[in-house]
Amino acid sequence: MLQEMAGLGFEYVELSHGIRITLVPGILRAVREGVVKVTSTHNFCPLPTEATRAAPNLYEPSAPDPQEREQWLRHTRRSLDFAAEVKAEVLVCHLGRVRFFWFDPARRLARYRQGHPEVAGRPDALAYRAVLQAAQARLRRALPPYWERVQDAIRAILPQAVQRGVQLGFENRDGFNELPRDEDFAELLASLGADAPVGYWHDTGHADLKERLGLLQHRAHLAALAPRTLGFHLHDVGADERDHQPLGSGGIDFAMVSGFWRPDHRLTLELGPRASAGDVRASRERIAALLAKAP
Repeated sequence: MLQEMAGLGFEYVELSHGIRITLVPGILRAVREGVVKVTSTHNFCPLPTEATRAAPNLYEPSAPDPQEREQWLRHTRRSLDFAAEVKAEVLVCHLGRVRFFWFDPARRLARYRQGHPEVAGRPDALAYRAVLQAAQARLRRALPPYWERVQDAIRAILPQAVQRGVQLGFENRDGFNELPRDEDFAELLASLGADAPVGYWHDTGHADLKERLGLLQHRAHLAALAPRTLGFHLHDVGADERDHQPLGSGGIDFAMVSGFWRPDHRLTLELGPRASAGDVRASRERIAALLAKAP
């Protein structure tokens, strides 16, 4: 697997949340032999043995069930150990969601958009804004206990992150109910302190989908979190709102995004499994061309 990545021109890789335990010996051998270097891993990595496919949300730190939260802590600690073993600098993390048994605002929002396709290109439409604001109000009311559990979980794993020398990259998410809410990243990072091994991880596709929902402005969001950004997941989003597409196949302004890249950032090309080797090479060339223009 890693030899294939090297053959496509990559010196560095991110190990994803789809890495089965059976792949670990070969990965460790490839790292020892210098086939590639690992710049980041994605929680959970390696996968919990009970998972058979990529499962970054198998356990959530926000969950009401204390046993599920303990499983998140257990596997995140294991992921930190593995990240240190492969000399990764960042462990990218998802931080859960707010759960609704009845009247899920995300479902209501999705139903409205399906029934009113004209709002897909006009998230500022007055009728849509009213539905969106009602959904946001319901999310805010349910948020406090979930958000408190997330922050408790982060503080519980910080000592091990310090010990292992691995930073935690909190990723922006695409789901309406997922955490952190985009407006909460800055406050979360500030509350953990400037010296804490934590930062923001920007996913271009997720930000684009949130922009289509009318929940953020992509450029403004990047600017607000630039001082604490650790890295990027780079992929495009098509007109049908399918993400993890090759760069240039959708509508994301990567020239704008590249204006926020810095020498210490990690740039991960995160394409879906249907992407061809040609798609990977072409996307890599687009990134290289943007880097060549950077000051």
